[in-house]
Amino acid sequence: MNTCFFVCDLHGRKPLYKALLKAIKKEKPDFVFLGGDLLPNRKMNQIAKTDEESSFIPDFLFHEFNSLKESMKCDYPDVFLIPGNDDRAIIYNAVAEGEKAHLWRDLHNHCVVIGKYRFYGYGCVPPTPFRLKDWERFDMLLTTNPGCISPVDGYHSLPQGHDGKNTTIYNDLQVLTKDNGLEFGVFLFHSPPYHTLLDQAAIRNENAEFPNSFIHVGSKAIRNLIEEKQPYITLHGHIHESTRISGEWKQTLGRTLSISAAHDGPELSLVKFDLKDPFSVTRRLIKAPSL
Repeated sequence: MNTCFFVCDLHGRKPLYKALLKAIKKEKPDFVFLGGDLLPNRKMNQIAKTDEESSFIPDFLFHEFNSLKESMKCDYPDVFLIPGNDDRAIIYNAVAEGEKAHLWRDLHNHCVVIGKYRFYGYGCVPPTPFRLKDWERFDMLLTTNPGCISPVDGYHSLPQGHDGKNTTIYNDLQVLTKDNGLEFGVFLFHSPPYHTLLDQAAIRNENAEFPNSFIHVGSKAIRNLIEEKQPYITLHGHIHESTRISGEWKQTLGRTLSISAAHDGPELSLVKFDLKDPFSVTRRLIKAPSL
């Protein structure tokens, strides 16, 4: 029980899910991690939920994973998922029905212990320029970078279950990990760690001398956790273009291996690794089938 699949940022694209399900059935991994931004893209200024969003989990995701479980039987993997900043909480909450059917487990803000491994999940990201704030928190400090909207000023699809004015990713992670040893801690994050090869976002720059400008937009709190507690493996997404910009999809920070499955092309970016030998990790781009 050591083979893992990791994907993220599928944004409700059914062909990508079909490609993932096909790979799961063929290769029979033991664990599958879905790292946020799972649901169909909403329009930037759209507040009302669409039929596509509302039906995606019960009519597609539940159905497809249930069919897979029935066909794989005892080979069906442990599936863990978290939300991403583009997933509305009012829609994402439907994943609870899949948990009841033992199709997956929502790992956000939870820890699951299997053998010597401690699997943690956390889907929140630092403030972005986007309006939806269900899964955004202040990072280390109660501040917002220029061009970004404060987590308390944007739109929430459901009432906040936390003190938005004083909640930080840093504090959340302290509560989540407590004083646990993380020698075999595996973290499923949506945000990448700050100032790494995994968090480089393209920016518009009118100066023609610098057409390929980028900024680091990852979480300082996640970077701090990695540097201080040195978990075994951390999994990330969120910044689709980072691999194209930096040329890298993995990085070591001390003893920790950090991996991104984010991708800005039409293919499924599928990361595969073995818990006993994580540095043998591979990433392949799979052409999605036509539906």
